[in-house]
Amino acid sequence: MYVELSNERQHSGMAPQQFCKSLKGKEVHAVPMNSMEDFRRDVSYRVLKREDGSIFLTATLNDRFHDIVVEVVADGDTLAIGSAAVDFRRSPTPDCPNVAGKLAGLGGVVIGKGINRKLMEQLGGGEGCGNIRNLLLGLLPLALNVKAGAGIADEQEMLDMIREKLHGTCAGYASTASRPEEAPGQ
Repeated sequence: MYVELSNERQHSGMAPQQFCKSLKGKEVHAVPMNSMEDFRRDVSYRVLKREDGSIFLTATLNDRFHDIVVEVVADGDTLAIGSAAVDFRRSPTPDCPNVAGKLAGLGGVVIGKGINRKLMEQLGGGEGCGNIRNLLLGLLPLALNVKAGAGIADEQEMLDMIREKLHGTCAGYASTASRPEEAPGQ
């Protein structure tokens, strides 16, 4: 007797450990999968406040088809983008790197209200790239955190200041209370 492992565990309702025990003594065969049926993508962001006051932001995307690095330099005071570049170290087609020129259109754009719309204008459609747009959507708001926490060494104080300055920008900053137990109505 053999068991195909494609969706068997999902349909069994068993916890992974219990499922593995149930296979003891059975011949197990993995169902062949194409490269998208067993897929992993890793995204990473890094932000660095430089000595000159600028903010250096880096995003990476790695998967079976991509190895992409996006670098952005923003003014630490105004959050205006000074430069933006992308390096396609690996891509599924030779045309992917053509989007690099579109990043020049982000020069001078201020990171803040309206940035999502500007990214869609520059990087949407058939001439754009959803992967680069999504990387930037996650990366650029980190510059707001850098600016909001500038000059504060104590981590809790920094988080409180970020919460105060970004109040109302997302569900995580809906309240200005520094801890959940301090939230109004609790």
